[in-house]
Amino acid sequence: MVLVWSLASTFLISLISLIGVFTLAINERLLQKLLFCLIGFSAGALIGGAFLHLLPEALHGSTNTNLVFYSLIAGIVLFFLMERYFYWRHCHEGICDVHAFTYLNLIGDSFHNFIDGLVITASFSVSVHLGIVTTVAIALHEIPQELGDFGVLVYGGFSKQKALFWNFLTALTAMAGAIVGYFLIGYVRGFINFILPLTAGGFIYIAVSDLIPEIHKEKNQKRANMAFVAFLLGIVFMALAKLILPE
Repeated sequence: MVLVWSLASTFLISLISLIGVFTLAINERLLQKLLFCLIGFSAGALIGGAFLHLLPEALHGSTNTNLVFYSLIAGIVLFFLMERYFYWRHCHEGICDVHAFTYLNLIGDSFHNFIDGLVITASFSVSVHLGIVTTVAIALHEIPQELGDFGVLVYGGFSKQKALFWNFLTALTAMAGAIVGYFLIGYVRGFINFILPLTAGGFIYIAVSDLIPEIHKEKNQKRANMAFVAFLLGIVFMALAKLILPE
């Protein structure tokens, strides 16, 4: 059942890569408002997922708390390096000036999605509850990122149809990650106690390095306040998930 849950979850997340289709029908002004609130909500959900779900589960299942916190730090460092050197673009404008790195963006995004698949399988191997929470947190982060990736590809010279196709193809690597993760975890049980805090570190990094700074850049006080409320709602959402979803 772990593999079934993981493949179903990663496939649903892969479908998010097609979100660029909806940008064709939404007014640009409305899209930016919705996306900005989503950035705040995603930041809160990522932080809530890391501190309320992933870290407590890792600490509960580990006899070595030092390993948990070293893995947490490793996750932050890993995501920093990959964003810096592989150009993972957490872009929240419709277009980014990275056309020279269009194909590199696809390679980096494939690796990113592959790791997401590993993470989701590791979470489901602990419990369905943790798997669902992790999937939701990743999905919320993927929405603004996939919009940004779509913009990068179009700006880099791809047609909108080609951009959608390649964005979806790279997103499917999450399913490959889920399969590899399933067999890895079958042989190495300690992998879970490493990957959970590693993922928490990644979630924290994305929230505080990419998403929250976007809110601080907003000069319109009303929009910034709305994003902050959405940020709090993201944390509340994860807190409620901890209470409602069965362990």
